Amino acid sequence: MSFLSYETSQNMLELLHVNSARYEKVPLSCSLGRVLCEDIVAAFHDPQFPTASMDGYALIYEDMDAPTITIIGENPAGSDEKRTLSRGECIKTFTGSIMPHGADTLIQIENVTVEDGKIIIKEKVAFGSSVRPVGEGYRARDVLIEKGTKIGFAQIGVMAALNHVMVKVSPRPRVAVIATGSEILDLGQNSTNPSQIRSSNNYTLAALFESAGADVLQLGTVGDNKEAIAKSFENALASADILVSTGGVSVGDYDFVKDIIPRLGAEILFKGVTIKPGKHIILAQKEGKFIVSLPGFAYSSTVTAILYVLPLIAKMLGKESAYKIVAAKLQEDFTKRSKLTEFTACNVSVEDGEYFVDFAGKKVGSSAILTNLLGESALMISGEDDSDLLKGTFVNVILLEDF
Repeated sequence: MSFLSYETSQNMLELLHVNSARYEKVPLSCSLGRVLCEDIVAAFHDPQFPTASMDGYALIYEDMDAPTITIIGENPAGSDEKRTLSRGECIKTFTGSIMPHGADTLIQIENVTVEDGKIIIKEKVAFGSSVRPVGEGYRARDVLIEKGTKIGFAQIGVMAALNHVMVKVSPRPRVAVIATGSEILDLGQNSTNPSQIRSSNNYTLAALFESAGADVLQLGTVGDNKEAIAKSFENALASADILVSTGGVSVGDYDFVKDIIPRLGAEILFKGVTIKPGKHIILAQKEGKFIVSLPGFAYSSTVTAILYVLPLIAKMLGKESAYKIVAAKLQEDFTKRSKLTEFTACNVSVEDGEYFVDFAGKKVGSSAILTNLLGESALMISGEDDSDLLKGTFVNVILLEDF
């Protein structure tokens, strides 16, 4: 079998065409976690008029040295203030109110004493104090939120301020997840012999894909039977954009998945990549839909799903990237175990804006140790040409957050 390099496989993945032009409109209140498929552009300045940022008295700065200034009224928030101040006058103005015409400064309530309808200034303020200028927040025609952004609480708040009742978002890709293997028991099934293992892959991957913005079809487990696997794959492709399977991709007598995919009329784009874990990964395409078949070990299937399924989901959502890669400094020596591109579970921390990596509590062993991804974990990348790495070396790390 001819294996691709990790870099070549990622380039091929990047060049794949997916239909990301589709969109749907959802109410703003239902848009959390969705991905925008249009830029959000300001229709006006914020604020549109000079606005008070505190409670106080709006006045003309040149009156700051006057012995007293006459209060000519109040200006509550939300009122349509029309008065124009003259020298020697002030208006009591509240947070969020439009500044009266002619006023250029607001002096806080605690800086004055009020006597007989006039204020006496106890402590002066600077010109323009406590006044929000026009466009302080943003200017008309500013792009406030870019297309491809995952909507969070701040995005919802900004769009609410712009009166976006409905939001144009990318449809969630539908991802079907199937675990193959006669030794696999689904949740709730009774074990009949000690060699059987409990299924975790399909639940791990379903949660991963949902966190990345996909709708997941959880199709459970299927045993090592060619016809049963083929039927499950065929049904999955009828209703999903991406089919993800685990197990059956290696070279064993019961690894049927690699033979079934071509029977479904799918084109295998690549089969085998020089990575650890997961070198027997398969990526195939059929009529705009994709099949990604992953190894069966839990850590291996999770890592390869991050590397090869999340980018497909991101492309379908119109996102620029599936995950964040940062440079981090090793806090201990690292022993490389193979000549492949390795993805090693590590702990990541941030100090003064700099990322650091260590391996405390991470077990060295097979590709089955999913517990290595608990805690503040990340994936450290070491390339084919890398050898053992010394403490203090900078390495690339995939952050396992904010998919």
